[in-house]
Amino acid sequence: MADINYSIEKHIGVLSTSKNGWTKEVNIISWNNSKPKIDIRDWAPEHEKMGKGVTLNKEEAENLIELLKQELCD
Repeated sequence: MADINYSIEKHIGVLSTSKNGWTKEVNIISWNNSKPKIDIRDWAPEHEKMGKGVTLNKEEAENLIELLKQELCD
């Protein structure tokens, strides 16, 4: 498996914390030195491990916000 490098450019916030201390976070992350994107995933307490997640570009994030607004406001 190829090495994956990442840099958390900005921590936006924590959505939840599990009993084992892992947090579901929203961050701006640069993966493999590419343009930073919005990232939602689980992280171990010191960010030494991560779970599967979803990465969104700006347009996808804006679309998600609109979809959630529609769903939550109906």
